[in-house]
Amino acid sequence: MILVEDWAEIRRLRRAEQMPLRAIARHLGISKNSAKRALANDRPRKYERSTKGSVVATVEVQISLVQAVITLHLASSG
Repeated sequence: MILVEDWAEIRRLRRAEQMPLRAIARHLGISKNSAKRALANDRPRKYERSTKGSVVATVEVQISLVQAVITLHLASSG
């Protein structure tokens, strides 16, 4: 992912210096497509972590059932 500083530098090099995309990419050590995407956007992309859910979510129902069984067993034995 391109940093905000790199995004600004890409835009400056292209607009003020009239530098070609390949030269910008080479100068910053990024791909030509990354430089092209940075120029296409009017602001830098914001990093957003994808939501995967928790590990427990897949077995949460089973855990609740086991807890209920244990609670019932303890209530009936005591």
